[in-house]
Amino acid sequence: MKMLVFLALLGLHSAAAVIHSLKYFYTGSSQVPNFPEYMDVGMVDEVQISYCDSNTKRNEPKADWMNKVTADDPQYWEDMTQTCLDSQLTFKNNIETAKQRFNQTGDVHIYQQMYGCEWDDETGVVNGFNQYGYDGEDFIVLDLKTETWIAPKQQAVITKHKWDHKKAFKSQTKNYLTQECPDWLKKYVNYGKSSLMRTERPTLSLLQKTPSSPVSCHATGFYPHRATMFWRKDGEELHEDVEHREILPNHDGSFQMSVDLKLSSVKPEDWRKYECVFQLSGVKDDIITKLDKAVIRTNEGKTGIRSDGGSSEFPVGVVIGVVVVLLLLVAAIIGYVLWKKNKDKDGFKPANTSDTFSSSSSSSSSSSSS
Repeated sequence: MKMLVFLALLGLHSAAAVIHSLKYFYTGSSQVPNFPEYMDVGMVDEVQISYCDSNTKRNEPKADWMNKVTADDPQYWEDMTQTCLDSQLTFKNNIETAKQRFNQTGDVHIYQQMYGCEWDDETGVVNGFNQYGYDGEDFIVLDLKTETWIAPKQQAVITKHKWDHKKAFKSQTKNYLTQECPDWLKKYVNYGKSSLMRTERPTLSLLQKTPSSPVSCHATGFYPHRATMFWRKDGEELHEDVEHREILPNHDGSFQMSVDLKLSSVKPEDWRKYECVFQLSGVKDDIITKLDKAVIRTNEGKTGIRSDGGSSEFPVGVVIGVVVVLLLLVAAIIGYVLWKKNKDKDGFKPANTSDTFSSSSSSSSSSSSS
C-alpha cells in the first residue's frame, strides 16, 4: 500500500516546501467490544479536524479554526453528518460482503478506507489517494495515474473489475481527488494558518532504560511534524546501529519523535564524537545534543546529575504520555493502525476473480465530505 510518507522519513535534512495533506480515515467494525460500529476522522497536516461515529451520529469540528468553514458553507457540518450516516450503512454492508468472500462468520472484523490528497504550496503539485483495507491488510487501492484499481487480494478482484468499468465513478473519484480535495485543503490551511503554519522548537533529552539499552534521543513539543532527527559521528550521519521511531502526536497538538543508538558499537573513548541532530522544517539552525553520560536520563535512579542540575532519572511522565497518546490515536483511527502495521507483510500481489462491494461510501465522501 502506498501510504503518504512524512518528509522526516525521507531523510530530508534541509528546509523544503511545505506539502500539506488532507486525509479521511473511515472505519467500520464488527463485534469489537465497547467500540463504535463506524467512525470517521478528518485530518489536515496530521492535525485532527473532524470526528463522527455511529454512537454520536454527528460530525463535529475537532479544531477551533474549523468553525470558520460555516461562513463559506452554512450547511457544511450537516452535510458532513449525512455523509457519516450514509457511510455507516455502506461499511456495515461491505463487512458482511467481505465475510462471505473470505468464508468467515462471526468474530471481530474491520473494514477501512483512507482517502484524500496532498498539495505542495510551492510548486502547486497535487496528489490524490484512495485505498481500502480489511482486517488489517490491503484490500483494494486506486492507482490514480493509470485510473485503475489494484487488488492485492483475490477476493477483491471482482470489485476491481466492477470499479474499473464504472466510468462515472472513476471520473467522479478523480475529479474529487485532484480538484475538489485540493481546493478544500487550501481553504482549511487558510482557516488554520495561524496554528498550522506556526513553528515550535522541541525539548531534547537523552533517555536510557538500563546501562545496556540503546540511548534514545527524544524530541518533544515540536511543530510542524515535518522534522527529522538522526545520530552522527564526526559530522557524518549514521545509518547502522540506529533505529528511527515514528513521529507521534502530543495531546497539545505538538509532536514527538525518537531515534535510538546502540551503544554496543560505541567505544568509550569515542563518546564525545557522537551527537544527536534535530532539524525542523522552516528553521535554519539545527538543535544538537552531545552523547554524554552526565545528561542521560535513566530509570536506574543513581546515574548522576544532568548538566542542567536536574535529576537523571528516566522521565516516567514521558513514557506515560507516549502510551496515552498511542491509546488515543488507536481509539480514533484503529483501522489505520492495523492497516499500517500489516502493510509491509504482503505488499501488492496481482490476483484474479470477482465480487460486489459497494462504492457509495467512496463516491459520497468524495463529493460531499469536504
